[in-house]
Amino acid sequence: MESLWRSATGTNPNPEDYDGVEYWSSPERAGWLTKQGDYIKTWRRRWFVLKQGKLLWFKAPSVTRTSEPRGVIPVGSCLTVRGAEDALNKPFAFEISTDRFTMYFVADSEKDKEDWINSIGRTIVQHSRSVTDSEVVDYDSKR
Repeated sequence: MESLWRSATGTNPNPEDYDGVEYWSSPERAGWLTKQGDYIKTWRRRWFVLKQGKLLWFKAPSVTRTSEPRGVIPVGSCLTVRGAEDALNKPFAFEISTDRFTMYFVADSEKDKEDWINSIGRTIVQHSRSVTDSEVVDYDSKR
Protein backbone atom coordinates (compact mmCIF):
# COMPACT_ATOMS: atom_id res chain seq x y z
CA MET A 1 0.00 0.00 0.00
CA GLU A 2 2.77 2.44 0.92
CA SER A 3 4.66 1.86 -2.36
CA LEU A 4 1.46 2.40 -4.34
CA TRP A 5 0.87 5.67 -2.47
CA ARG A 6 4.48 6.77 -3.04
CA SER A 7 4.28 6.14 -6.78
CA ALA A 8 0.94 7.98 -7.02
CA THR A 9 2.21 11.06 -5.17
CA GLY A 10 5.65 11.36 -6.75
CA THR A 11 7.72 10.23 -3.79
CA ASN A 12 10.25 7.45 -4.21
CA PRO A 13 10.74 8.59 -7.81
CA ASN A 14 11.88 6.49 -10.71
CA PRO A 15 14.94 8.01 -12.43
CA GLU A 16 12.83 8.24 -15.60
CA ASP A 17 10.67 10.81 -13.73
CA TYR A 18 13.52 13.33 -13.86
CA ASP A 19 15.57 12.07 -16.80
CA GLY A 20 17.16 14.96 -18.67
CA VAL A 21 16.54 17.47 -15.88
CA GLU A 22 19.80 19.12 -14.82
CA TYR A 23 18.51 19.86 -11.31
CA TRP A 24 22.03 20.46 -9.97
CA SER A 25 22.60 23.47 -12.25
CA SER A 26 20.87 26.88 -12.34
CA PRO A 27 17.40 25.99 -11.02
CA GLU A 28 14.48 28.32 -11.65
CA ARG A 29 13.95 28.37 -7.87
CA ALA A 30 15.59 26.52 -4.99
CA GLY A 31 15.23 26.71 -1.24
CA TRP A 32 14.06 25.17 2.00
CA LEU A 33 10.43 24.21 2.51
CA THR A 34 8.80 22.07 5.14
CA LYS A 35 6.74 19.34 3.50
CA GLN A 36 4.03 17.19 4.96
CA GLY A 37 4.77 13.48 4.57
CA ASP A 38 2.62 11.58 2.11
CA TYR A 39 2.01 8.37 3.99
CA ILE A 40 2.87 9.31 7.57
CA LYS A 41 1.70 12.91 8.04
CA THR A 42 4.80 14.28 9.77
CA TRP A 43 6.48 17.51 8.70
CA ARG A 44 10.03 17.39 7.29
CA ARG A 45 12.31 20.16 6.13
CA ARG A 46 13.59 19.49 2.61
CA TRP A 47 15.62 21.33 -0.04
CA PHE A 48 13.41 21.95 -3.08
CA VAL A 49 14.50 22.58 -6.66
CA LEU A 50 12.18 23.77 -9.42
CA LYS A 51 13.68 23.02 -12.83
CA GLN A 52 12.37 22.17 -16.30
CA GLY A 53 8.79 21.61 -15.17
CA LYS A 54 9.71 19.38 -12.21
CA LEU A 55 9.61 20.13 -8.50
CA LEU A 56 12.21 17.90 -6.86
CA TRP A 57 13.21 17.60 -3.22
CA PHE A 58 16.33 16.48 -1.42
CA LYS A 59 17.46 16.07 2.18
CA ALA A 60 20.23 18.69 1.85
CA PRO A 61 21.08 21.70 -0.33
CA SER A 62 24.34 20.19 -1.59
CA VAL A 63 22.71 18.94 -4.81
CA THR A 64 25.08 17.48 -7.40
CA ARG A 65 24.78 15.46 -10.59
CA THR A 66 24.85 12.25 -8.51
CA SER A 67 22.23 13.38 -5.96
CA GLU A 68 19.03 11.36 -6.01
CA PRO A 69 15.80 13.25 -5.36
CA ARG A 70 13.63 12.08 -2.47
CA GLY A 71 10.60 12.96 -4.60
CA VAL A 72 9.48 14.69 -7.77
CA ILE A 73 6.27 16.32 -8.94
CA PRO A 74 5.74 16.96 -12.66
CA VAL A 75 4.38 20.49 -12.30
CA GLY A 76 2.58 20.34 -15.65
CA SER A 77 0.18 17.80 -14.10
CA CYS A 78 -0.71 20.20 -11.29
CA LEU A 79 -4.03 22.02 -11.36
CA THR A 80 -3.54 24.63 -8.65
CA VAL A 81 -1.04 26.16 -6.27
CA ARG A 82 -2.43 28.42 -3.55
CA GLY A 83 -2.08 29.54 0.03
CA ALA A 84 -3.24 27.05 2.66
CA GLU A 85 -2.83 28.85 6.00
CA ASP A 86 -6.50 28.39 6.82
CA ALA A 87 -6.60 24.72 5.83
CA LEU A 88 -3.52 23.85 7.92
CA ASN A 89 -3.66 26.56 10.57
CA LYS A 90 0.03 27.25 9.87
CA PRO A 91 1.55 30.54 8.72
CA PHE A 92 3.24 30.59 5.29
CA ALA A 93 1.54 27.34 4.21
CA PHE A 94 0.59 26.54 0.62
CA GLU A 95 -0.71 23.57 -1.32
CA ILE A 96 -0.18 22.03 -4.74
CA SER A 97 -3.08 19.99 -6.14
CA THR A 98 -3.42 17.54 -9.00
CA ASP A 99 -6.51 15.59 -9.97
CA ARG A 100 -5.33 12.77 -7.66
CA PHE A 101 -3.76 14.38 -4.58
CA THR A 102 -2.91 17.56 -2.67
CA MET A 103 0.48 18.16 -1.09
CA TYR A 104 1.14 20.73 1.64
CA PHE A 105 4.22 22.86 2.20
CA VAL A 106 5.30 25.58 4.65
CA ALA A 107 7.76 28.30 3.65
CA ASP A 108 10.00 30.24 6.04
CA SER A 109 8.33 33.61 5.38
CA GLU A 110 5.40 35.23 3.60
CA LYS A 111 7.76 36.43 0.85
CA ASP A 112 9.16 32.91 0.35
CA LYS A 113 5.62 31.51 0.19
CA GLU A 114 4.55 34.06 -2.41
CA ASP A 115 7.74 33.52 -4.43
CA TRP A 116 7.20 29.74 -4.49
CA ILE A 117 3.51 30.11 -5.40
CA ASN A 118 4.39 32.51 -8.23
CA SER A 119 7.22 30.33 -9.57
CA ILE A 120 5.19 27.11 -9.41
CA GLY A 121 2.14 28.84 -10.90
CA ARG A 122 4.20 30.17 -13.80
CA THR A 123 5.64 26.67 -14.36
CA ILE A 124 2.16 25.11 -14.30
CA VAL A 125 1.12 27.45 -17.10
CA GLN A 126 4.31 26.90 -19.11
CA HIS A 127 4.27 23.09 -18.84
CA SER A 128 0.58 22.26 -18.85
CA ARG A 129 -0.65 20.49 -21.95
CA SER A 130 -2.36 22.87 -24.33
CA VAL A 131 -4.44 22.10 -27.38
CA THR A 132 -2.39 22.06 -30.57
CA ASP A 133 -3.68 23.20 -33.96
CA SER A 134 -3.88 19.58 -35.15
CA GLU A 135 -6.29 18.77 -32.30
CA VAL A 136 -8.74 21.57 -33.12
CA VAL A 137 -11.77 20.39 -35.03
CA ASP A 138 -13.61 23.00 -37.06
CA TYR A 139 -17.10 21.55 -37.47
CA ASP A 140 -18.19 24.45 -39.69
CA SER A 141 -15.63 23.53 -42.36
CA LYS A 142 -17.06 19.99 -42.69
CA ARG A 143 -20.45 21.12 -44.04
